[in-house]
Order: sequence, then structure tokens, then C-alpha cells
Amino acid sequence: MGHKAADDRLFRQLVEGISDYAVFLLSPDGIISTWNLGAARIKLYSADEAIGQHFSMFYTPEDKALGVPQRALQTALAEGRFETEGWRVRKDGSRFWANVVIDRLLGDKGELIGFAKLTRDLTERHAAQEALRQSEERFGILVQGVTDYAIYMLDPEGRITNWNAGGQRIKGYAPADVLNRHFSMFYTAEDRATGLPRRALATAEREGRYEAEGLRVRKDGTTFWAGVVIDAIRDDEGKLVGFAKVTRDLTERRATEEQLRQAQKMEAIGQLTGGVAHDFNNLLTVITNNADLLTQPTLEDKMRRRLLDGIQRAAERGAKLTQQLLAFARRQPLRPQVYSVRTLIGNFEAVLRRAVAEPSEVTLELEEGPDFTRIDAPQFEAALLNLVVNARDALPSGGTITIKTAVERIEKPSAAVNGLPLGEYVAVSVSDTGTGMSPDTMARAFEPFYTTKETGKGSGLGLSQVYGFVTQSGGRVHLDSKLGAGTRITLYLPADAGAQQSAGADDADAKRSPVVLVVEDDTDVLESTITTLAALGFEVLTAGDGPAALNRLRRERRIDILFTDVVMPRGMNGVELARQACALRPGIKVLLASGFPMSALSSEHGLTEEFAFISKPYRWAELSDRLRALREAG
Repeated sequence: MGHKAADDRLFRQLVEGISDYAVFLLSPDGIISTWNLGAARIKLYSADEAIGQHFSMFYTPEDKALGVPQRALQTALAEGRFETEGWRVRKDGSRFWANVVIDRLLGDKGELIGFAKLTRDLTERHAAQEALRQSEERFGILVQGVTDYAIYMLDPEGRITNWNAGGQRIKGYAPADVLNRHFSMFYTAEDRATGLPRRALATAEREGRYEAEGLRVRKDGTTFWAGVVIDAIRDDEGKLVGFAKVTRDLTERRATEEQLRQAQKMEAIGQLTGGVAHDFNNLLTVITNNADLLTQPTLEDKMRRRLLDGIQRAAERGAKLTQQLLAFARRQPLRPQVYSVRTLIGNFEAVLRRAVAEPSEVTLELEEGPDFTRIDAPQFEAALLNLVVNARDALPSGGTITIKTAVERIEKPSAAVNGLPLGEYVAVSVSDTGTGMSPDTMARAFEPFYTTKETGKGSGLGLSQVYGFVTQSGGRVHLDSKLGAGTRITLYLPADAGAQQSAGADDADAKRSPVVLVVEDDTDVLESTITTLAALGFEVLTAGDGPAALNRLRRERRIDILFTDVVMPRGMNGVELARQACALRPGIKVLLASGFPMSALSSEHGLTEEFAFISKPYRWAELSDRLRALREAG
């Protein structure tokens, strides 16, 4: 018995010390017989003020008038326990929201000896819940009042759980017509057959959001063009609890946009017709006038040849114009083969550099690795040249034109690449630091005969030819520009999967052609050298000066031979370049060339016998022998 008495005292002390809960005992009639620290803190009564009073003193006048305290004791007596939440009153008359539990207490013989009452102050939580309830109520009123949008919820399986006035106005269904039905009821039979509703929910669940436009069906069977957004809704633990769906009727907007597109097409056709007529009339004027003059019996042979040359040039210009028109219409005859884009650009580099005059410069950033695509090489070169010329014209005070390649995998639809199908692409971009384009110019950049250049400076068919070639090759063109901040045009060409895989084979390096980096600042000499080396079976890369050559050596590890002129601009001569190249790439072969004699080069440029040398002018056979000797020496 001593232990029990000690335990009872300890338990009583524990209860009396609790401050977060009001814990006290009631007699069978509801009279307070104990009082703890929490009761004093929450209800503001001292023990002397509370003990001996009926517990109904804490209830509101309204609850006391309704007999709530008595019913609470009756329920606890009958069921053993009573629990509720409601307003209670403190000593100072203020009210608080309380959670109340009353437990029945029975003696050893089962007789009622009283009740244990526990009260907790939940005012802050109740206020937050009430604020949330009011917010949800206001939001519900707002959503229900919206008539321009159909806004409703779906359960995780896609069944409709609520419906607003906008849904009824747009789709014609009353709430009773749609609740608990699957949202696919609004889709066309064709879309349901292809599983579009299911894919839309799957996308929203996977990515958090699905957005699209398409035909939807009203209650009366008519269709409308809808903008649809589906958002996944998750609970605090991340579990999917449903979807929020918003639909907007875009039928009128789409009709307006279609009218605008038709007007733009007619304007483009008018420009195309006028431009073609103007250019062909000029060509026909040359041909007819020259043909008339050729009929003169006293015409000298020299003049006859000039007139015939004029007719031939006019005919060639006409053929080129026709080719550009076919490219824009995507009807030009292409002869596609598998090429490495990096190799095509490298072999064409001299022509590109020649097209850009100082103080502007061309830099190449060609990504290593397989970059094969199936294209018509001459058409690709023409498209690339068009882009470089346009970039040059956007640099009236000089600047930098960067040609960059990369292999990109498009793994999800992206507006940035104009709805390009998913897959792997070789991306070729031409960017400049020039004047950039206004939004209006960007919108019309690919239209035929649209040009911002002065009369006689361009036909306006350049970008339309690029667009036509890339589209006919199965790719897309993306234009990114900002007025005053330059322009970047990217061609996305489908990667050739078979060639990409073959390029990774173990014996690829053994079978590839040797790669020569030619460093030459004279574009005529550079173009001739490229042609000669290509005929000898070499793959050719180029650079215009020493710093550019070193940058290329750092980027591209596959260069076998450095072939450089000794005398070059920008402070670094060929001998210095050769020594830095050997330090950067030990084992690289070097062939120096110059039109100056060895004695002058030795004294002025430090040329020694450590490097192979060939004098200009050289014949292709001599160059072939020197290069073959370099390769065999290694």
C-alpha cells in the first residue's frame, strides 16, 4: 500500500504540473474537485476560484441555454467517453476554441465516482483552418463565377469531380451531365481511338503539366478549337490526388490567325511574283539585246564574244534563281549522301573566310565526335555561305561570326526548335555580334524576296533557300535574334544513326584519312592548297593565323600534320607556331612553307632544320612527296 500511495502522489504531481492541457476531476454532478497548472493558464482561474464550482462555468451562455454541459456528462456516463470541439469562456470573458475530452471514472465495484476532464486550447489552429475554409470558399465562388474558362477537377483516373459555369457555357453540359464521368467524353472519336486523353494525363502526372490545343466536342456534337492545360495535384507527401483542368474556347482566335496567315501568304506570293518578274525581266533584257546585236553582220569577233559571254552569264543567273525558287518550294533535286558536318565545314572554310572581309573575323567551334547526317553537300555549303554572308552584312563596323557544331538529342517537344520530332540531330549554328533583328523582321525573315538590304544588295531569297533546303532534308531552322544584340541561326539536321555507330568502331582511326591543319592568311593560296590536299586524299582543316591554329589544335586531337606559312600576321610567325604546336601536341608533324629564301627566314624568323620546309611556288607532286615523307618518318 505504501508503494501505491507514493505512485498516486507522483501521478498527481505530474498532472498538476502540465501546462499545455487543463486536466481536472469532476464529481458525478459536475463539480470541479481538482485543478492543474494548465487549467489555470488556459482558463485564467486559480484553484481556489475553480474548485467547488460547476464545470458549466466555462461554457458560453448559448451552450448553457441549450443544456450542452449536461448532455456532455450524460454521453460520457452512457458511452464511457465524450469528445468535442467548441467555444469556451475564460475568466476575463474572452473566448477560445477548445478540444474537450470527458472520461467516465468508475470505482472498484463499478459505481460512478466522477469524471476526468481534459481541455486543450486550439484557437490558433482553428483560426488557421477557418481562414483556409473561407479562402477555399471564396476561391470556389470565384471559379464558379468564371464563364470564359471551363475550370474543373479530375480524380487520378480522369473522372470529373466538379464543374463550373464556364464549363457549362463552353461545352453545353450541366453539372449533372458530367460529374463522375471520364473527361475523355469531350474528345473527338479519333483522339479517343489514339489514346490522346490517356497520354495527356500521363504527361501531366510525369511532368507536372500538360498543355496543348486541339478539337473538342460540345454536348450538341459540334466541335470547337480548345486551348487545354492539365496540372497534376499532389498532397504534402507527393501522392497524386487528381488533376486541375482548364479549357478555353479559341475558335475565334484561330479563325483570326488563319485569316492573317492567308493574308501573309498572299503578300508573300505577291512579293515572290514581283521579285521573279523583276529579276527575269532584267535577265531577258540582257539576252534579247545581246541576241539582237549578234545578228549584226559587221560585228567584230571581240564584241561577239563579249555578247555571248553576257548571254551565258544571264542564263547562269537565271538557273541560279530557279534553283533558289525550287529550294524555297522544297522541290529542288537533292542528292543526299552521308557526310561529317565538321569535315564539310572544314573543307569549305577558305570560301567562308573569303566571304568575310576585315575587320570582321570567322571563328569555328566544331565539336569532336561523330556528326554524320544525310544531306546534299553543295546545297549545305550554299546554305552555310548564305548564313555567313547575312551575318557579315549585319556587321557594318566589324565583329565576330561564329560557326558552331554539336550533336543534340531532343528528348521532349520544345517550342525552341519549332516542334522538331524527338531524336538525335546535328546542330549547325551561325551567330554574329551584329545589329540583330526586330520582332517584325524575325517574323518575316524566311519569306521569299523579303530583305532589309538596300536595292541591289540582295534578292531576299537567301534565308528562304536555307529554310527550304533544311526542311526538305528532314530538319528545322531556328532563329534567335534581338535588336542590337546579334543573331544566331541554327540548322537542325537529322543525325544518321548508322554512320554515328560506325564512327565509334574500334578500327575507325585506322581507316580515316590523315588530317592536315593548313595555316594561311591568303585566301587564294588557302583555297588552292585545300583543293590540292583533298585531291591527295587528306582531310583538311584551316586557320587564318597562329593563335587560331593553336586554338584548333587544343580542340581537335585528330590533327596529324601542321602545314603553315612562315610569314604570317598578328605577331606569331610560322616557326613560333610550329614550336608551340610541338609543345602542345608532341609527335605532330610540321611542314613549313614560304616564298622567301632559307637564309632570310633563318635570320629574320629563326628557321632551322628542325622542321621540314617547302619553297613557294610548289607543285602538287612536290607537296605530295614532302607530306608522304613526313608520314613515313613517323
